[in-house]
Amino acid sequence: MSASLVRATVRAVSKRKILPTRAALTLTPSAVNKIRCLLQDKPEYIGLKVGVRTRGCNGLTYTLDYTKQKENSDEEVQQDGVRVFIAKKAQLTLLGTEMDFVESKLSSEFVFNNPNIKGTCGCGESFNI
Repeated sequence: MSASLVRATVRAVSKRKILPTRAALTLTPSAVNKIRCLLQDKPEYIGLKVGVRTRGCNGLTYTLDYTKQKENSDEEVQQDGVRVFIAKKAQLTLLGTEMDFVESKLSSEFVFNNPNIKGTCGCGESFNI
């Protein structure tokens, strides 16, 4: 198909209400402090990278890794001096999610409060959208 056969029409839309966009990912103060602490002794890394992968009984699970550079397709979230990068595969999955860090007597972990999740497995490790 040649370029001369392809057309596009542009129309102005009047009286359209502009909706505010949701942040890709927000961090709680506890998560910011933990990320800052994790990166403090690792000057070669610029931040954490959040992704998803297929795993578990319900489909997807989160991954967290240190990253030395921002990939072209990564979404960058900067909050209170820390940087978190979202892998391309995880961007739509994490839209509007809050990342928290929770400590108890038996465990400490990052917790993702994701409004897009339709179901989780019994142990809470995997989810589906």
